[in-house]
Amino acid sequence: MLIIDAHLDLSMNALEWNRDLKQPVAAIREREKNMMDKPDRGKGMVALPELRKGKIGLVVATMIARFVDAGNTLPGWHSPEQAWAQTQGQRAWYEAMEDNGEMTRISNAIALQEHIQLWNDDTIPDHTKPVGYILSLEGADSLVNLSYLEKSYRYGLRALGPAHYGPGRYSPGTGMEGPLTKAGVELVKEMDKLNMILDVTHLTDEAFSQIIELYKGPVWASHHNCRTLVPHQRQLTDEQIKILINRNAVIGGVLDAWMLKPGWVRGKNDPVTEHITLDRLIDHYDHICQIAGSSRHIAIGSDLDGMFGREQSPHDMNTIADLQLLKDLLAKRGYTQQDIENVFHKNWLRFLQQAWEA
Repeated sequence: MLIIDAHLDLSMNALEWNRDLKQPVAAIREREKNMMDKPDRGKGMVALPELRKGKIGLVVATMIARFVDAGNTLPGWHSPEQAWAQTQGQRAWYEAMEDNGEMTRISNAIALQEHIQLWNDDTIPDHTKPVGYILSLEGADSLVNLSYLEKSYRYGLRALGPAHYGPGRYSPGTGMEGPLTKAGVELVKEMDKLNMILDVTHLTDEAFSQIIELYKGPVWASHHNCRTLVPHQRQLTDEQIKILINRNAVIGGVLDAWMLKPGWVRGKNDPVTEHITLDRLIDHYDHICQIAGSSRHIAIGSDLDGMFGREQSPHDMNTIADLQLLKDLLAKRGYTQQDIENVFHKNWLRFLQQAWEA
């Protein structure tokens, strides 16, 4: 069954992890087996061959580059201009993948329809099909000023989350408190004019509430789980879930172990001993479905290889292709065929069609 994954940091892995994502995951792991510079070396989950193997034909693919001032200990760039240049290198990688026939950018309703038809055509082998990508910016720090948003829209940027971790030029993010900055308010207004998709992922509670009031366009939560099940500011409260449902939003379930089970300690805990499996994600789906009364607001936003690998992923997965295991697991939990199709692709597809046709 076709899968749409609404959050993958492909270009970050290609450039900052120096991974040739044209190669299978096994080959990338083999090349990294003696490397120790990052905790997930040799444990990657994502590559273009595995996306095709798992029939993950469309992804929301990010650019990401944080600005950090002198008092910020997070990794990042020392000026917005440097951060912008980093995102442009990431964009250049996506374009190189297009030139090579590996990927194809999807930025409007017509291209979306044609690409879905291609991936639903069983007469064409999946391994020959390009992986479609919708370009997203995770954290807005790299936008030097609002003219850079318009410039980005012209080259194909269609989704944007104003915040990431820590302080931000436009909004504080995960682990912080407080509303949008003055520049963030102007950013949101400009996004509305362009009818971009606003991603609430990583926002503070204050910024979330503010954006819901300010923004009239399409809103989604590309990779989020439930605060009721795993208490942390990074997760969505039940009230936020209700608000998103009322806005016809879709919430992409994320597979980072610390967002699946309370008490996870990075670098110490193990997915096997902590019983982290794909069923943990379904627990979060169940919670959202109980609030919504249907399966129309849950989907996949895996965030696999988002600065973690197998050491912090469900242990019943070897690569991202194993997202297909969700089909039987959902059925065992009582989800109908229609529910499963909603999770795999129909909810994201419906959301995108409505957003872009508008």
